[in-house]
Amino acid sequence: MMSAGAADEAGAAGPTPAPGGTDPASVGDPVVAGIAAGYAFPGQALDLGAVLRDGRCFPGAPVRIPLPMLNRHGLVAGATGTGKTKTLQLIAEQLSAHGVPVFLADVKGDLSGVARPGQANDRVRGRAAEVGQQWTAAGFPAEFLALGGLGHGIPVRATITSFGPLLLAKVLQLNRTQEQSLGLIFHYADTKGLELIDLKDLRAVVAFLTSAEGKAELKDIGGLSTATTGVILRSLTAFEAQGMADFFGEPEFDTADLLRTAPDGRGVVSVLELPAVQDKPLLFSTFLMWLLADLFHDLPEIGDADRPRLVFFFDEAHLLFDDASKAFLDSITQTVRLIRSKGVGVFFVTQTPKDVPSDVLAQLGNRVQHALRAFTPEDQKALRATVQTFPKSSYDLEELLTGLGIGEAVVTVLGETGVPTPVAATRLRAPESLMGPVDAAELDAAVRGSALHGRYAQAVDRESAYEKLQRAPAAEPRAPKAAQAGTGEPSLVEQVVASGMFRSLARSVGTQLGREITRSLFGTARRRR
Repeated sequence: MMSAGAADEAGAAGPTPAPGGTDPASVGDPVVAGIAAGYAFPGQALDLGAVLRDGRCFPGAPVRIPLPMLNRHGLVAGATGTGKTKTLQLIAEQLSAHGVPVFLADVKGDLSGVARPGQANDRVRGRAAEVGQQWTAAGFPAEFLALGGLGHGIPVRATITSFGPLLLAKVLQLNRTQEQSLGLIFHYADTKGLELIDLKDLRAVVAFLTSAEGKAELKDIGGLSTATTGVILRSLTAFEAQGMADFFGEPEFDTADLLRTAPDGRGVVSVLELPAVQDKPLLFSTFLMWLLADLFHDLPEIGDADRPRLVFFFDEAHLLFDDASKAFLDSITQTVRLIRSKGVGVFFVTQTPKDVPSDVLAQLGNRVQHALRAFTPEDQKALRATVQTFPKSSYDLEELLTGLGIGEAVVTVLGETGVPTPVAATRLRAPESLMGPVDAAELDAAVRGSALHGRYAQAVDRESAYEKLQRAPAAEPRAPKAAQAGTGEPSLVEQVVASGMFRSLARSVGTQLGREITRSLFGTARRRR
């Protein structure tokens, strides 16, 4: 974990809390006073900025988000270059200061600066004066991660078994029939104790089930067509040829490591470095969903709490929903709906609200909408659709959204009672950490010094499905010994589904890990911690 040095200690308390007791009437403008009253929360809150009206900023009218409402999910949207990344940084550092761990998907590679104190300049000082911010340079405890080790960060890997058929079908861009067949393959591997750790394991099981010896294995539950398995095998080969093999394997990343706090009580900001896989957007968006699904499995219910357990920022969110099957969208919707009660807040980050399906958008009560551009008929349509997603207000939102400057946004959040706050044009605060990346040498040093480095840096390739099938290629894969002897619990299968979504429950006793495989809404396997 990176230490930010003496400047961190000076700013350990984080950004100066907003003046919750500000008298809205003191701002002078009655319209602004009415908006300010909607954000005058008595409890703990994150400070976003100050109300804008007719080009004038009112520092006595702060715009805030109640800390307990950060698990009610949110949306940060806006055109490229309007300040979305800095908004993420602003929210993340205040959450950390309040002791809440944060996960950030760093698509452009410029969020690593959250670990270092910012640099004062005329622009920062001017913004702070405009919004009534007492700006102090401060860095925050950070952990740097990278998918499969492609980049500077700690490698984040998943096993094929835990990733599950539904998410893998999304990555491989399979159709519904092929997705169902992949689910059948996972079910077979689970019941036979064939652990799917990496891509070669999955390919070996598929090849066996299409062989003369293996075809009979699935005869009673539908079987696999040669054409479908051919598509799956070709997709796996192409996927591996693009260098994707490193993303699957062991040691698998434990998402509990996203929930840590630093010794001084601040939440750790986990920054997942993604620039190295920018040309593989479908992969990283699906991997982010795996992280979220894994958290969903493992965390206990806590209901409403005084602060979230984790806030998860899902950048480039539209990539997750593009060309998604109905089963996949249903699973996302259900996960987002239910994970709130486990103390996890999810913020989707994208260009326009129309990038997010309406069933998911309906659950995003906290909204920070940066400027939109309307250069084409499609842009105009997106602008009108965005306006319709906001509560009624005195603003002409179509005009306002196209006229916002960098670092300005239209905000509405859920108040402490769950009621939406008034729509507020807002000039946002400046982050107190470095607004840019740290250099590569510093990043590498931070990663080598991390407590997670020894656990995840070195890949491990142990015996799994590939080795078992190679050892006895002509023989039927044997069930675990405990099951053969009748002393273990028999396999249970709930396989189904009219929607095409697999909610299978497979129990395999006596495998090398001796673990129960329980598949979730996404078909991901639940691990024993």
